Amino acid sequence: MRTFSLVLFFSLALIAEAKQPNVVLIFADDLGYGDLGCYGNSKIRTPNIDQLAKDGSTFRHFYVAQPVCTASRAALMTGCYANRVGLAGALNHTSLVGINPTELTMGELFKANGYATGIYGKWHLGLQEQFHPAANGFDDYLGIPYSNDNGPLHPTVPGMPALPLFDGKKIVEKDPDQALFTRRLTERAVNFIKTNREKPFFLYMPHIMPHVPIFASDRFRGKSQFGLYGDVIEELDWSVGEICKSLKEMNLERDTLVIFTSDNGPFLSYGEHAGSSGALREGKLTTFEGGVRTPCIMRWPGTIPPGATTDELLTSFDLLPTFAAMLNAKLADSKIDGVNQLEFLKNAGKGKSSRTEFWYYAGEELHAVRSGPWKLHLPHEYLTVAAAPGKGGKPSNFENMKPLTIKESGLRGIASRHGYAVRQQPFALYHLLDDPGETKNQFKNRPEVVDELMKIVENARTDLGDRLTKRTGKNVRTVGKVPEP
Repeated sequence: MRTFSLVLFFSLALIAEAKQPNVVLIFADDLGYGDLGCYGNSKIRTPNIDQLAKDGSTFRHFYVAQPVCTASRAALMTGCYANRVGLAGALNHTSLVGINPTELTMGELFKANGYATGIYGKWHLGLQEQFHPAANGFDDYLGIPYSNDNGPLHPTVPGMPALPLFDGKKIVEKDPDQALFTRRLTERAVNFIKTNREKPFFLYMPHIMPHVPIFASDRFRGKSQFGLYGDVIEELDWSVGEICKSLKEMNLERDTLVIFTSDNGPFLSYGEHAGSSGALREGKLTTFEGGVRTPCIMRWPGTIPPGATTDELLTSFDLLPTFAAMLNAKLADSKIDGVNQLEFLKNAGKGKSSRTEFWYYAGEELHAVRSGPWKLHLPHEYLTVAAAPGKGGKPSNFENMKPLTIKESGLRGIASRHGYAVRQQPFALYHLLDDPGETKNQFKNRPEVVDELMKIVENARTDLGDRLTKRTGKNVRTVGKVPEP
């Protein structure tokens, strides 16, 4: 009997040790680098996210692939630069393309390895059935297919169709109460955790807020010291707290990697309804640091060190291969751009990242490259707030806008819809550790650094192309398209 008991004990111990970790990935929308207490904000209360940072590690040089919604999410889900999978930019209700069914998504990786998978929030990778979350590895879905301004509440474009809310594959509401989004998504996510507590799960929460138009529930509206935007962020913080509380109640904390980050920087033209880039330059829609460097916190007790901070380079598309390494799982044979960062995460604050460079794309244009602390801007046009930032949910220069349509495309179309001006960026070289605000151009002083970075520019243009120099990338794959009738 004693021998049997010992065998049973060690067998159970091995099973416990071999248990695959749960993953909770919280992906805010348009949250700024300077919006959280743990990133220096003193006006908005984020105690739950700040506690997550104390219990985990803070990554201060975390990048998304592009400073816009669809491109950022395509990279996150596939482990590739958005350009490689043909999804640069942002989709809307008229789009006939989406994530190619041949791409291995994060949802499919987890599902293939026995995980329950749920997504609660904004998908934004295609509208048709073959692009739906259910066709890309997710068991459960509650959310919207594109941004919440793609409906009758769009701040500047009249005549938009009703915003659909999906539950699974069905549209269950049109123009739902946006003030309830954060609460409803959180309640569904907590239920998902409770339902799947006995098996490994992947919970993906691409929150709808704080993308304009912004709303907070009655419990939070008017409660912050920073207006409606502060209310929205404090409700998101509550959501993070509810997720962490449910993990604790289910005794799942040590078995769960929790990641909190954002899809891109703040929508600065919307002023009091937008966030802050902190010390970084510009925001969403630009390849300055404020557009593509986002807050990132990871907690995994016993694996990721608590209270650590690092300035090492890390990207959203490194997560897919890192998760694959966690699961000892095989990735697809097609090329990806992400690198396995598992050992770096385990040694955050002391270890070195496996990533050595980053390519800054906006749409199909290569705007800059980074290696180590150095960032080289190539000549390109960029957006900056046209006049005084907007108020009351309207963008800058709203009073002078002519009637607009969603069909206006390109940089100037975006500028006209959202109150931006177009400016010209010359060659520039910045040392990001010393100059995160990109204010001290060292292009003429460090020609040897420029020469080295130009080699990276050439590699990027050859691989993924560059519309500015009329280069076609050799390794760009086909975007998913609706089949011909």
